[in-house]
Amino acid sequence: MKKNIKRIREELRDYYPKGEIDAMVRMIFEQLLGYSAVDMVLRADNVLPDFITDKITDIITRLKAHEPIQYILDDAYFYGMHLHVDGSTLIPRPETEQLIDMITRRHTDADLKVLDVGTGSGCIAIALARTLKFPQVTAIDISENALKVAERNAKELKARVKFKKVDILHASAPSPSEFDIIVSNPPYITCSERNAMERNVLDYEPHTALFVPDDNPLLFYRAIALFARSALKPGGQLYFEINPLFTSELSLLLSETGFIDVEISLDYTGRKRFASAKQSPYIP
Repeated sequence: MKKNIKRIREELRDYYPKGEIDAMVRMIFEQLLGYSAVDMVLRADNVLPDFITDKITDIITRLKAHEPIQYILDDAYFYGMHLHVDGSTLIPRPETEQLIDMITRRHTDADLKVLDVGTGSGCIAIALARTLKFPQVTAIDISENALKVAERNAKELKARVKFKKVDILHASAPSPSEFDIIVSNPPYITCSERNAMERNVLDYEPHTALFVPDDNPLLFYRAIALFARSALKPGGQLYFEINPLFTSELSLLLSETGFIDVEISLDYTGRKRFASAKQSPYIP
């Protein structure tokens, strides 16, 4: 096994930083052989069967083409869960875990009704379904393929989530208002920001889940805010993951839409990453 690890590191050293390669090595052997970091040390002298070395060869080739390792291994780790991901879903990011923490810290009541808009792999909806107290979680997305991935994840993780195909840009809010929490990590990267992005994101992750027009950066936030204004119960809470470049504009949008207690929060890197706002206790 030692020579296989050495080979991975040597072949990828011109493509990725050392720390990232070390993480990839751990992920590869956990996925292919179920090995922990300790197992890799204890079994370093083991000779791997040919079919495993062939799989490693294929993985190296795909990594050299900058394909995300999460897509190659069909696995992304998020909030203590292993999730299936493919090219129809974004790869869950660590900062999104902070959004889950924020919601679960603030909402300790049981039987809350939650809506996740643009669920993708289902990471937010499933994490909330497993963490809140007996919630009723609904998750929507426009992509049928993403919904299939999310449904598979929910089933395997035994999370109770109701999935629906909905285009939030043309959605009608329920009547009467039914949700206590609406959360979304919508597309928010402007097209002009593409040049600063890594190839593994641009070449492989779904653009419909990433980008918005330069002249309409709040496209999804505006639609979701208007929907939430009708769909949230009095005193209900709206949560977003956001583009740090447009925090002022988003705060103004939420206030003008009629939300109160608009708040921008930082992620663990110190960037403005989350927005929350409250439905007025008295809806006109």
